[in-house]
Amino acid sequence: MTDDPHILWLGQEGAPGNPLLGGKFASLAEMTAAGFAVPPGFGVTTTAYRVFMAHAGLDDKAAFVREAARRSALADIGSARARLVEAIGAAPMPEKLETAIRRNYAILEERTARAGVPVAVRSSGEAEDLADASFAGQHDTYLWITGADAVLQNIRACWASMFGDTALSYRAGGDGAVAAGGDGICVGVQQMVEARAAGVMFTLDPLNGDRSKIVTEACWGLGEGVVKGDVTPGRFTVDKVTLEIVQREIVPQSEEYRFDPASGAVRLMPLAPEREHAACIDDDEALALATLAKRIEGHRGAAQDIEWAIGADGDVRVLQVRPETVWSQRESTTLVSESRSAVEHVLARLSGGRVATADPGQREP
Repeated sequence: MTDDPHILWLGQEGAPGNPLLGGKFASLAEMTAAGFAVPPGFGVTTTAYRVFMAHAGLDDKAAFVREAARRSALADIGSARARLVEAIGAAPMPEKLETAIRRNYAILEERTARAGVPVAVRSSGEAEDLADASFAGQHDTYLWITGADAVLQNIRACWASMFGDTALSYRAGGDGAVAAGGDGICVGVQQMVEARAAGVMFTLDPLNGDRSKIVTEACWGLGEGVVKGDVTPGRFTVDKVTLEIVQREIVPQSEEYRFDPASGAVRLMPLAPEREHAACIDDDEALALATLAKRIEGHRGAAQDIEWAIGADGDVRVLQVRPETVWSQRESTTLVSESRSAVEHVLARLSGGRVATADPGQREP
């Protein structure tokens, strides 16, 4: 571990929920502290980002672009934005910061006993993964990055993604409170999971908001196929109370995201023919994932959207945890309320109207 103010490890004291890690990585630090299996890694903090921007003399240019985004005036500053992104890629890195990043990547190599350990370099914005406006997918992530030089290059790319078309357009169209903040970004450097299968889980049904279900979407290979929508995932629906599979959908898959040694990058590549029509996870794994999702929801106290991966060794790793932001913002309904019995609800639905309640003075729900 390190006491450098620009670097904060997921397992370090003070990391859980720390705003210096941005929303995404702070949540992973919380999961690590709670004992969930999260790949090891460290965050290049929002302080480091601000030190770099000040050292490069880019603060005023960044503020100008952000303000234009808030005023929905992006069309007027195309060239200014492009120059800012180019400057972030070219400006000298403060020597102390570069040394710290190299040193901590070397520590990760030691911890994993793997020279040139492949990592995900992941943006983690201050406004990301909030309960009311997640910014999910608006900043960049780079997979299977090896070596300190490449890590440094991709950290810059994550910083620059703060000013990409997608992030700025989202900011321009988002809630005013969100648009007014979140001007910093952390970059997480985290060991890659060499996934046999991966995907997402929701601790409610994302199609109808049913909070009694856990829905897991899964594909062969890395989870990029599910996240990007390039691969139609298989789906397992599990009853949250009984932990029984109530529905399974096995979808043929002809391609998977995996690392391609020839190109040195993660690509969508052909799947072995014998796996094309096979389920990428079995029933036991689906139930283990649902149990994990239920534990995470219990820990966080609200419905969650979870990214996961199963390695070649069969171990499950938690890659991302964020609040579910669609159905969770709607008022939940139940069959039985304090003012109506189950029979009264049924009668009301059949009659198309209201029925008397035990407390005539209480307003009907």
